Amino acid sequence: MSDADRTAAVSRETSETTIDVTLAIDGDGDAAVDTGIGFFDHMLEAFAKHGLFDLTVQCDGDLHIDDHHTVEDVAIVLGEAFVEALGDKRGIVRYADRKVPLDEAVASVVVDVSGRPYFEFSGDFSQPYVGEFTSHMAEHFAMSLAMNAGLTLHVGVEGDNAHHEVEAMFKALARSLDDATRVDPRRSDTPSTKGKL
Repeated sequence: MSDADRTAAVSRETSETTIDVTLAIDGDGDAAVDTGIGFFDHMLEAFAKHGLFDLTVQCDGDLHIDDHHTVEDVAIVLGEAFVEALGDKRGIVRYADRKVPLDEAVASVVVDVSGRPYFEFSGDFSQPYVGEFTSHMAEHFAMSLAMNAGLTLHVGVEGDNAHHEVEAMFKALARSLDDATRVDPRRSDTPSTKGKL
């Protein structure tokens, strides 16, 4: 990986999941995703499309148990891919916030690509499941991504329809990460008085 191309390829294998992820931060929004969970695939494709990330995810998980390990471990590997692709974070904007509506639902995301993992969540999902996806796993995905990408991340959702709430969250996460990871042409250093993130 070089800072110029801002790409990464990360794999992870445990007794619960086998995952391969590739990420290009400065992409076109192209995605090829197969996790075995239709709605989760849809959310990762939306994440790529709205963040303009090129993303591939191949996951073979223990779905005979439930969706927890698959969703959590994909977030872990995706977080590691962001760390690898961003390198020393030289020149990035660093901070961003977005609110995204989807019909009655609204999701808000505030992010600092700080290198200091922290996560806060507010709100509830209105139904327990969307297809074979457990709604509260959307919150767990965001937390696992934050912990492994080194993000300070505040997420909130409100609405009446869990499909809309989760989808708005993934889109807001994508748009805020796109904003925060962009290179600011005015900056040649790392955006921190410490000189390092």
